[in-house]
Amino acid sequence: MNKPSIYARITGTGCYLPERVLTNEELSKMVDTTDEWIVKRTGIKTRHIADPSEATSDLAAEAGRRALAAAGVKPEEVDCIIVGTCTPDMYFPSTGCLVQHHLGAKNASAFDVSAACSGMMYSLSVANAYICSGYYQTVLVIGADTLSRLVDFKDRATCVLFGDGAGAYVMQRSERPGIEYVEVGADGDEWDILTIPAGGSRLPASHETVEKGLHTVRAKGREVFKLAVRVMEESVVGALNKCGLKPDDIDLLIPHQANLRIIDAGRQRLGLPWEKVMANIDKYGNTTAATIPIALDEAIRGGRAKPGDRVLMVSFGAGFTWGITVAVL
Repeated sequence: MNKPSIYARITGTGCYLPERVLTNEELSKMVDTTDEWIVKRTGIKTRHIADPSEATSDLAAEAGRRALAAAGVKPEEVDCIIVGTCTPDMYFPSTGCLVQHHLGAKNASAFDVSAACSGMMYSLSVANAYICSGYYQTVLVIGADTLSRLVDFKDRATCVLFGDGAGAYVMQRSERPGIEYVEVGADGDEWDILTIPAGGSRLPASHETVEKGLHTVRAKGREVFKLAVRVMEESVVGALNKCGLKPDDIDLLIPHQANLRIIDAGRQRLGLPWEKVMANIDKYGNTTAATIPIALDEAIRGGRAKPGDRVLMVSFGAGFTWGITVAVL
């Protein structure tokens, strides 16, 4: 693969988790489940839940604010804000515009990307294209979701999985290696394995849709598991081959935090030791588009990822969508 002369680099990261922590023990009082059942099947012990006064844009703005501080970039220096989310504050305006307002990033264009759990990787791919083409110099990319607002807390198959949070990257034009590879993909034939059926133009909100619980997450767990493991392995192997890399060349793998069993299955197929895998699903659950940026920020601040390290990030989500990025920090 030919090396580019201009790169998009991640120059700052930040994340935000709401203060409220919901434990498995608390969930066991709300739905027929136990801590043992949840941990065995998902690896999740706790998750953070947004306060009723907090919306997705509030979480996103705080994560963005922390990423800007880490990069030493002022809000007015941002050219574009891209928010990957499937839980916007409202249909319009976009969450990106609300984040621009919260941050005072008056010179930035702003919009949302909807790719469910792959939203951050899709957003990063757009930012990378903008920067490498010379169109923008500095882009703030945020993955943020409050999926706790869209789960049925009577459905133990889904309500135990999700938490709320936001993570952000400042991406800037550089001659130093940064994003080495990025690819996103989709298979719309698998659209029905993970959905929120109502609330859009096909099934607008009505008394009937609310009574039937059609505004909450519906998942075909086994199908999601099988497809996620396969896609993670295939996309990682494909990315490494296209970059001329081997698994040993990766300093840290950051997979989407959907289920610890999915992460472990993918890790084993790739022959990677746990020491090279970032997993924090036990603390935060699945924060949808926010899982990877939260994990990278935590890895950097905790010393597990340092300047010069090569990080591989891979996501998958409803659609069915996926995205993968190889980056040098």
